[in-house]
Amino acid sequence: MITVCMATYNGERYVRQQLASILKQLNSADEVIVVDDCSQDRTLFMIKTFNDERIKVISNSTNIGPIKSFEKGLVLSHGDYIFLADQDDVWLSNKVSTVLNCFKHDKADLVVHDAIVVDDNLKPIAQSWNNYNHNRFGKSWLSTLTKNPFTGANMAFSRRVLEACVPFPEKIPMHDWWIGGVCQQSGFEISIINKSLLLYRRHNSNVTGNSHQLKKMLVNRIHFWSVMRRHSSGCIN
Repeated sequence: MITVCMATYNGERYVRQQLASILKQLNSADEVIVVDDCSQDRTLFMIKTFNDERIKVISNSTNIGPIKSFEKGLVLSHGDYIFLADQDDVWLSNKVSTVLNCFKHDKADLVVHDAIVVDDNLKPIAQSWNNYNHNRFGKSWLSTLTKNPFTGANMAFSRRVLEACVPFPEKIPMHDWWIGGVCQQSGFEISIINKSLLLYRRHNSNVTGNSHQLKKMLVNRIHFWSVMRRHSSGCIN
């Protein structure tokens, strides 16, 4: 069984296209858990137009942000394999079959694939997100400390990984960073698929290196260091 976990917020423009690309690759026993974080647009309406029993929608009573929203979806999941999904991407038709094949043949716990970077209108920007973002996957979580190479939209993992990662500790910088780091630290088998299985939308991708952003980057790394050290000592999870 597969669970797809998606967090939505004001995604009416893209979410229907994304869900359509996902649902056509799933079986009748699979599920899509959507946690909506108090959208103010027609996101929920667009989701309900599918009238598909595989889609389970949880509406937050208050805005809790993407990390907690994804955590809520993960806790409610039933799948043997869990796929993370953003609301605005498009899955290529061979994504699920390719990832499942990797789980079975490589005995993987975490599978990470590449993606084609596109703009709002799905016009290609780069053929490889990993090259575009300079992602490098080391075996140690320390290699992930300086730069997070894990992108949630490109990740799927086994239930063993899920059980090691939830509940999320406080102050993790991002859910995908935490999941990838735990897999590295725990010695789980990580398989990298050097193939693009997703159209990965980028919005306002230009980043300005101002002092506020540099401070945030430093704080994120301090928090990541802290939670990983606590996890290694058995103080959390």
